[in-house]
Amino acid sequence: MLRVAYLLNIFPKLSETFIVGELGELHRRGTEVRILSLLPPREEPRHDLVHRAGLDSVTSYEVADFPEIIREFRPDLLHAHFAREATEKARELSNLTGVPFSFTAHGYDIHRKPPPDFYERAMAAVALITVSESNATYIQNTFGVPRSHLRVIPCGVDTELFRPIAKKEEKNADPIVLCVARHVEVKNLALLLDACALLRDRGIGFRCVMLGDGPLRCTLKAQCVRLCLEKVVEFPGAADQAVVLKAWQAATVGVLTSHNEGMPLSLMEAAACGVPVVATAVGGIPELVSDSITGLLVSPGNAIELSSALERLLTNHELRSGMGQAARELASRKFSVTRQIDSLLKVWSQVLGGAAYECHR
Repeated sequence: MLRVAYLLNIFPKLSETFIVGELGELHRRGTEVRILSLLPPREEPRHDLVHRAGLDSVTSYEVADFPEIIREFRPDLLHAHFAREATEKARELSNLTGVPFSFTAHGYDIHRKPPPDFYERAMAAVALITVSESNATYIQNTFGVPRSHLRVIPCGVDTELFRPIAKKEEKNADPIVLCVARHVEVKNLALLLDACALLRDRGIGFRCVMLGDGPLRCTLKAQCVRLCLEKVVEFPGAADQAVVLKAWQAATVGVLTSHNEGMPLSLMEAAACGVPVVATAVGGIPELVSDSITGLLVSPGNAIELSSALERLLTNHELRSGMGQAARELASRKFSVTRQIDSLLKVWSQVLGGAAYECHR
């Protein structure tokens, strides 16, 4: 049976649903995991899967004890998420214990705040995994990591949980534009508010739900007031997976306005729920959203283009329905968590010497 010790900066973290899902699926397959978290969790909602999969009971926060935990657990591999603090600790512990390590690079740890020794960390790892072909190309071109050392494995969504439901058509109810994103600069949510103002001025009926939280929350709410959008835009705050699921199943259209992205899980959740999206054509998003098939791609930073694309979907039920069905099929085929873990276990088996691990579904 495969044993893996995960090095994470903070566990659990509400915005890192993809890590919880990955660990939950590994647990379901019979992989033994230990979670070594550099920092304790914040005071925020917690995904139910953390408790259901028993992940809280296998998590340690005493950094000084990590070497002894590894010696007692005797893992086949150490694995970290994000190239920064967690990977630095994984490399340190690998050198100390002799256990090989791998890591997954995502977005900010590549584009905005990469460690200065990214190449050295990548080459010390038995495998560097990243979540999109766009990321892989950037890593190769920017840091000089050979393409043969890179593996592309998109994060996955539970397509059995995130699935369409029959919506009750309420008379005179406005369609819902849903954005699930942290309120941080890279998400460029001010652009969404500008687009909402343009839609409102054109007489388009809709509600925009901006689900999430972050350091720009007050700034965004002030912009909402300035644009007189209080009756149109809602800020429900951070939410656990159950609330996010209900929000996607109620949504008419999804939206993401980022300056850059690795492979956003929120758009996978939208697709799995049969919700077409409008998103900026940046990073790995074009690998996830097929333009004019499962959603619409727009230029980053262009409020007029964004509002026009949203209007096109909001006012055309037939177009939305067709794109939603195509999105659901794509999510089931390419972006399920079961497919992700299939790929992850295959990579680990290869880099650990080709050992075969029987991890039944």
